[in-house]
Amino acid sequence: QVQLVESGGGSVAAGGSLTLSCAVSGDTYNNLCRGWFRQAPGKEREGVAAIDSDGVISYADSVKGRFTISKDKNTLYLRMNSLKPDDTAMYYCAADPRWAAGLWPDLYKYWGQGTQVTVSS
Repeated sequence: QVQLVESGGGSVAAGGSLTLSCAVSGDTYNNLCRGWFRQAPGKEREGVAAIDSDGVISYADSVKGRFTISKDKNTLYLRMNSLKPDDTAMYYCAADPRWAAGLWPDLYKYWGQGTQVTVSS
């Protein structure tokens, strides 16, 4: 089992920045692919950024150049710059034992509870 706990969400004005963190614990001896996802009210969950087991990174087109995903051994990060009202959503981190899962939420086995990000105009 793997446990994920997000933190760092909050309210910010458009153009501002936030950094989300996701503490990963449990059975992490095997490499995990990891990702950030978000879900706005009335919308489907969408992939934001992902990093696979050998460090290859992918981003959704909507966040390229603004968001940066990174990790150390036990924590996954998402640095969000130039935030827009459209970025308002619940943000989730996810992990899976497979080598890579990209931005497809259905491929991830483990999920955190989420942290809310609200961007005001």
